[in-house]
Formats: sequence, structure tokens, C-alpha cells
Amino acid sequence: MSLVLDSITEDKLTFDNVNLFKILNGTNQSNIITIEKLLDIKIHSKGNELILTGPSKEVSLGKDLIQNFYKIISKGYFPSENDFKSGLKIISEKTHTIEDIFLDTICVTTGRKTIAPKSINQKLYIDSIKKNDIVFGIGPAGTGKTYLAVATAVASLNMKKVKKIILTRPAVEAGEKLGFLPGDLNEKVDPYLKPLFDALNDMLDSETVSRLIDKQTIEIAPIAFMRGRTLNDAFIILDEAQNTTSSQMKMFLTRIGFNSKCVITGDVTQIDLDRSSKSGLIEAQSILKDIDEIEFCSFDENDVVRHRLVKKIIEAYK
Repeated sequence: MSLVLDSITEDKLTFDNVNLFKILNGTNQSNIITIEKLLDIKIHSKGNELILTGPSKEVSLGKDLIQNFYKIISKGYFPSENDFKSGLKIISEKTHTIEDIFLDTICVTTGRKTIAPKSINQKLYIDSIKKNDIVFGIGPAGTGKTYLAVATAVASLNMKKVKKIILTRPAVEAGEKLGFLPGDLNEKVDPYLKPLFDALNDMLDSETVSRLIDKQTIEIAPIAFMRGRTLNDAFIILDEAQNTTSSQMKMFLTRIGFNSKCVITGDVTQIDLDRSSKSGLIEAQSILKDIDEIEFCSFDENDVVRHRLVKKIIEAYK
């Protein structure tokens, strides 16, 4: 029996802008090294040229990947090493282009950091949030559900589409109950809301966050604080929604007022409720699935944008 091996080929790319070429290469050729590892090819940099050597299919993919990233770099995007992995998946799936995904800028932060989707599911999620008043983002940790929702909220506030941002979570996690934690109510609640503060502080400087919170332009509170309110002109995010009860979810969804947008995020594999309590997020998927104006967006391990081991951990726990 004989094996047919993919032929080894060599291809060359020439770049006319030295500065853009340096960005493409990355610090100490880090981007090029990443592409070599992803495709198991060799890339030699010579002057303003890249010479790709390896199996013809992988070289062709590498050439396509590099040309696409050079194009978005020329339009102001600064890629990270992780972006090339996402870019390769986008090219392979052929439903979107790298330009479609990475140039769909959601928010430019005070530190000039550009926040944009990094996968097709993230792109669809952002598009759904723009189009619908109520959107559910459901999937494992590290897929950008909360982070992208907060970025979209900040962008909406900056563009004066809403007057305030409301971030909320159920105060149920890892078996701990509020009554058993030390301190007053604020000190008890702070640990539950810290992930939302972390996302905000990644997009706005701490002084701006503090000022907006003092003015109640940004409000961060446990879901129990939503009862009895009608939330108009607001971008509302419910995080860790898998830990809401059925009654909490219904209460929250009926808070939405005029000119408001609501995003609910959660991971149905990480429910910390008592066994006797039904997750409001799981129930909502069943009850609301046929309402056209409510969109459900799903994420999986391929959308993880944290450390590379997070994806492997999620796959292992499956």
C-alpha cells in the first residue's frame, strides 16, 4: 500500500509598506512564529519578503492568512498572536472574511485598545445585539459573552444611544451564601460583581468608571435590586444568568422599558443553585424560543479567547 503525500512547495509574498510589514511580523517575529506553528510550515523573512515552505495546502492557507491580516493592518487593526488562530478558523469555515470579523469594531477604549469579535459566533452575537432588544448569550467560560456585551454597552453610552448602563448578577456562587460572608451588604456583594468591574476597567480608566458610578450612569447591583423597577433608556446586562431562579428571570425580563436593550449571559454547565431550584436560564430557552424579537446566541470551546488551556479544559470536562 502506498501513501500519497502532499507535495512540498515554496511561495513568496512581497510587501510594499515596511512599517505595516513590521506590525505583521510582530515583536521578534512572534506573529510569524505563531503562523508557522499553526500550519506546520516554515516562513523565512528576507527584507520586505516572506518565503513560505511546506505542504502545498498549508502554504496556500498561510499565504491567504498573511494577506488577509496585512489588509486589516493597513486599515488600522493591530493583531495579537491569538488573532491568527481565530483568523485561520475563519478562513477555513469560509462563511465570513477576516475583514468582516476583525474590523467590526465595537469599542475603542481610552487606552486606544480596539475591541472587536474574534470568531464567527462572536460576530453573530454582536450583530444580534445591534438588531434585537433582548439577546441571550449562552456558552462556556472565556468565550467573550460578558466582555463583548459590556463593550457594546460602553459604545452605546458613548454614542448617547442610552443614558445609563445597568450590570447585574445573581448573588449565588460556588456554594457560598451572602449571610455567611463577612462584612456589611456592600462588602458581601462586591465579590459577586467584581467580574463586571474588571470588564469595565479594561475599557475605561478607573477615574471615569468611578465618576460614572457616582453619577449612577453606570449601576452595578445584584439582581434582587431590580425588583419593582422599570428600566428606560438603559443598556442592561444580566451576567451568570444560569444562577437565576425561574421567578428571578421572569422578574428581570419584565423590567425592560422604552429605548432599552437587554443582554443575558450564562453557562448552563456551571449552575450553582440548589438541586431543588430550576435554572431560570434553561427555562427561558424553552419558554421564549419562539418569540422572533428575542435572539439566542450559542458559543462553544472554539470561541474561547482566554489562555489556550481553557479550551482544552472545557473539552476535557465534556
